[in-house]
Amino acid sequence: MIAADRSPVETPIVPRFDSADAEIEQQLEAERAKDLLRFSTAGSVDDGKSTLIGRLLYDSRNVYDDNIRSVTHNAAIDFAQLTDGLRAEREQGITIDVAYRYFSTPKRKFIIADTPGHEQYTRNMATGASTADVAIVLVDARKGILDQTRRHTCIAALLGIPTVIAAINKMDLVDFSQEVFDRHHRDLQALATRLDIPELIAVPVSALDGDNVVHRSSRILWYEGPSLLELLETVPLAIERLHAGLRFPVQRVLRPHQDFRGFAGQIAAGAVHPGDEVLALPSGIRTHVRSINTWEGDLAAARAPQSVVLTLEDETDLSRGDMIASITAPPLKTTRFEATLVWMHAKPLRAGATYLLKHTTQTVRAQILEIRSRIDVEHLEERASDQLALNDIGEIVLEVSRPLLADLYRENRTTGSFILIDPADNATAGAAMIRKFSDVAEDAPAAAQPTGALIELGTRHQLAAELEQSLLHSRALVLRTRVRAYAALLTVARSGAVVLIESETDGPITLTMAGALGVDSRELASENLADLLAEFRRLHIIPSGDKDADPTQQ
Repeated sequence: MIAADRSPVETPIVPRFDSADAEIEQQLEAERAKDLLRFSTAGSVDDGKSTLIGRLLYDSRNVYDDNIRSVTHNAAIDFAQLTDGLRAEREQGITIDVAYRYFSTPKRKFIIADTPGHEQYTRNMATGASTADVAIVLVDARKGILDQTRRHTCIAALLGIPTVIAAINKMDLVDFSQEVFDRHHRDLQALATRLDIPELIAVPVSALDGDNVVHRSSRILWYEGPSLLELLETVPLAIERLHAGLRFPVQRVLRPHQDFRGFAGQIAAGAVHPGDEVLALPSGIRTHVRSINTWEGDLAAARAPQSVVLTLEDETDLSRGDMIASITAPPLKTTRFEATLVWMHAKPLRAGATYLLKHTTQTVRAQILEIRSRIDVEHLEERASDQLALNDIGEIVLEVSRPLLADLYRENRTTGSFILIDPADNATAGAAMIRKFSDVAEDAPAAAQPTGALIELGTRHQLAAELEQSLLHSRALVLRTRVRAYAALLTVARSGAVVLIESETDGPITLTMAGALGVDSRELASENLADLLAEFRRLHIIPSGDKDADPTQQ
C-alpha cells in the first residue's frame, strides 16, 4: 500500500482589496490633498493661550479619550494641560516650551505652535512663530494690552506673519460686554497699524466655556462674525514660498559612483522641473536640471518645502552651503547687511563681538559692526543702545567672513533669516531677519536689479482697468489682483512685472519699486492716467520710448 503524499500544497496568496480598503485609501488621499496652515499663539502670561488651544482641539474632536481622562479632575477638564506636556509646566500652570500639535478638520490641516507667555521665554515664542502663517494674539478682556502682548505682536510683525487674529479672551468675566471688546479692538488695530501688520481680525471668545472657539456663541449675539476655527479654515495661506524664484541650498553632495553626482537639500522657495535652466551659485554657471530624485523614485516636479536630490546636465562644482537658484530672480551675494535681531543669550550682545552665523546650510564667522538701536516694546520706539540684553529686539549691522547668498526677509523667510551661535558654548544666541544689504558684490547677477513695481490703487477699479490696458499695450508684464499677499506679490514684481493691487479700502495711490537692495515706496499725487504713465516711464517701469496711445483706439 502506497502512503498518501502529505506535503503541504502551496496556495498563492491573493491580496484582498475590498470596498473598505478603497474607502480608506480615498480618505488618506483626501487628507493629503488638504492645505496645511501653521499658526502660533502669542500674548501675555495667563491670557489663556493653552486653554484656548485645548478647547479648540477638544471641540473639534481631535483629542483621544485617554488624553481627556488624564486631564479630567473632579469631572472638570483642564484644557491647558492638553498642550502643556512638561512636568514643570503642569506643576506651575504655565507654558515653558513650545508645544506643537497637529489636527485636521474636513476643510484644512493645521500645525499649532503653542508658545509661552512669560517674558523670560520670549525666545521660545520667536522660535515657534518663525514658521507660522497666522498668529493668534490673546488679550485678557479684563486687562487689555500688556507689555508682553506688545512684545509678541511686535515679533509677529517682524517675522512677516501676514495675518494676526486677536482673540479677546475671558469675555465671560466682563459679561460679554461689546463696549469692552470694541475698546480692545481699537487699541489692537492701532498697534497693528504702527507695526505695519497687513491684516488684524478681532474675535470675542471664552476659551474656558468654548464661546466662539469652534462654534459660534449664543451668548454674544452682538458679534456676527465667524468663530476662531472658521477663520482658521478660511484665512488665505502664505504663498510666497511657492511663487518665489527657486532657492535650493545644497546640503550634501551625493556621489555613490562615478556615473552619478547629485545635490541633496530642501527647496527653500519656488519650484523646479527637469529641463529648467538654473544658476549654480556662487560660480554663476548656467545649467539645466537633468532629474529630480527621491527615495520613492524620480519626480516630474518638486516645490517648497520638499527635500530632494537634483542632478544637473553639466559637471558643476557645488558643495554644502552653495545654492541652485532661479535664473530670473537670483539671490544677492553679500558680506555686509543690516538685520533685526531677537537676542536669546544671557550674555549681552555688544558691538565688536564675533559669533558663528548659520544661514541656510552654511556656517560662517560674523562680526557685529554696530548696534543701531533697541526697540522699546512698551512705546514701540527705537532707542539708542550700546548693547542688547536677553529678550531684547534691536537693529544691528554685521559683516561675515564669506559671502552669503541671501534675500531680504520680507521677500523670502528662509534665505532672509539666520541665527547667531556663541562659539564658546555652541548655544543659539540670537535669531535675525535681514532688512537691508549694505553692500552689493561686484559680480552680483544683473537680474537682481530693480525691474518691477507694486501699485496699490484702493477702490479705483476703473483706473486699474485703464492702467492694465495701457501697460499691456506698452508690452509690460502686468498682474491685476485683489489678493494682499505682499511678500508673494513683491517677488512677482522683482521678476519684472507691474502688479496692480485693488481693495475696498480708500487711500492714496502707493507705488513700491521692487529690487534686491530693498523697496522704495512713495505716494503718487496724481490720479490722471497720462501722468501715471509718464511717471512710470521716468522710473523705467515701462520703456521710455513707448507712447501713451489708448489701446481701445488702435
